[in-house]
Amino acid sequence: MNPTSQQHQPAASAAGLSFTAAGPEFHFDTGFLKGTLHPEGMSSGLIPLTHSATGTELAGMFGLLSPYRLLTPDVRFGTAAWDWPSTAAVQQDGSVRVDWRPDEEHPLEMTAVYRWRERNVADLRLTVRPHKNLHHFEVFLASYFNGFPVTSACVAANPDDGGRRGFMEAPAANGGWQAFPRDEAATALFADGRWTLEPHPLPWVIMPRLAAPLAMRRDPDTGLAALLMGRPEDCFAISMPENEDYHRSVYLSLFGRDFQAGEEATTRARLVIDAGLSAEQAMALFDAFLRDE
Repeated sequence: MNPTSQQHQPAASAAGLSFTAAGPEFHFDTGFLKGTLHPEGMSSGLIPLTHSATGTELAGMFGLLSPYRLLTPDVRFGTAAWDWPSTAAVQQDGSVRVDWRPDEEHPLEMTAVYRWRERNVADLRLTVRPHKNLHHFEVFLASYFNGFPVTSACVAANPDDGGRRGFMEAPAANGGWQAFPRDEAATALFADGRWTLEPHPLPWVIMPRLAAPLAMRRDPDTGLAALLMGRPEDCFAISMPENEDYHRSVYLSLFGRDFQAGEEATTRARLVIDAGLSAEQAMALFDAFLRDE
């Protein structure tokens, strides 16, 4: 295991893990990764994100850990959260808080707190508070990579490996857009109408069920791997395009439940970038995520 993945220090107590405000943007340099959050004041997550040792750009398109679609079975609230105006500020502990306020298209409040937990580990704490009752409301959290062509999800029974638990890749032969649900109820959400809504409806192919809400993208050229993970009680699916699709993305489907007006809920997601990660090390990092507050 790379030593960068063995430290467990809160951002406030470790040098180099704080964001620095620069106009509407927030810059960081952890020594392992450097880049920008909230580029040009837009809510596009982490972009750019550069591997310091090689200068390789790791983020693509709309960034990493970026709230994207906001969905119920019959309504898509705006086009994307990155088009929804937000405000952001550095907090005393070096994290950045991003706030979205209700408007005509978005009947809810949303807050995202970004924090570097280690020099290669970024955490997102996401809170929603609808102002009206919402049925099966989902936040679709997106991460787009530059490179990282090999993608997989951690499934309970991998048909490509004798039905064993482990990481299942997403080759084109399995379909262009592949969804790995948590359970039967999660599977039903992919067929309830939300993915026929414009713009850009998607024909998801339902894949084996998750063993854990954990996905990995690998980059053979650099030897780096990227892990994305969510809480099992809040992340009801992980989805992705097939390996060579140009989006190079991973999506975490969050919440997927009914909300009453004024009800608040918070969840967490984590991004880890490291070299040479095995499946066993990935699971250990996921277990550490579950133990963290």
